[in-house]
Amino acid sequence: MTFSERIWPKVEPLWATYLDHPFVKGLGDDSLDPKKFQHWLIQDYNYLIEYARLFAIGAAKAPNLKIMQTFTDLLYGVLFDEMDGHREYAKEYGLSLENIENTENAEVTTAYTSYMLNVSQAGNVENVMAAILTCVWSYYYIGHELAKKEDATSQPHYGSWIETYSNDDYKELVDQSITLMDELAAGKPERELEQLEDIVITTSRYEYLFWDMAWNQENWRTPDSFSHSSTSY
Repeated sequence: MTFSERIWPKVEPLWATYLDHPFVKGLGDDSLDPKKFQHWLIQDYNYLIEYARLFAIGAAKAPNLKIMQTFTDLLYGVLFDEMDGHREYAKEYGLSLENIENTENAEVTTAYTSYMLNVSQAGNVENVMAAILTCVWSYYYIGHELAKKEDATSQPHYGSWIETYSNDDYKELVDQSITLMDELAAGKPERELEQLEDIVITTSRYEYLFWDMAWNQENWRTPDSFSHSSTSY
């Protein structure tokens, strides 16, 4: 059994709850409040900056050139494909990239990215890939499910979002990630496999919290006077 086959029945029930979340349902039926989407966009853009660092860590820890190249290819996909899509949305909403990048990360964004970076820096290359896996795979899971609705990808507001995370190019990125995770986990002892599972399950929980943060337009659960950010949108 591959690692992805082993972890799937443990995360799929949680990922299924993403589909019932009002933010994701709003993407699916094109009813999501644009202000909530903008909050997601800003936080996710800054999340992706930190997420990209994981691939750089993976390349540095790679045991051979082939795996180093795979991490580099995946890094390129995040920085220039996925983030380009976010930049297009920013233009559409009149948001400057400078303001987005200067916006303080929300509490959930900070906790999530800090967790991923910590387990990646503390462990070997398979830890890095385990930290990466949930985000890339679960977004395809969501996009693929939402795209089953007739005309989902042609909806005026969020059809392009569904198209981005359900198309063949993104699926190829997901397949690369799953294949690499399976390769890195192959032959590992049970104790290490359980540790890798814990990383994927924890990041899956953070993904739910991220959707919740975007829906509620949350930043920090502290008084406004403690916020570093002066950006408004």
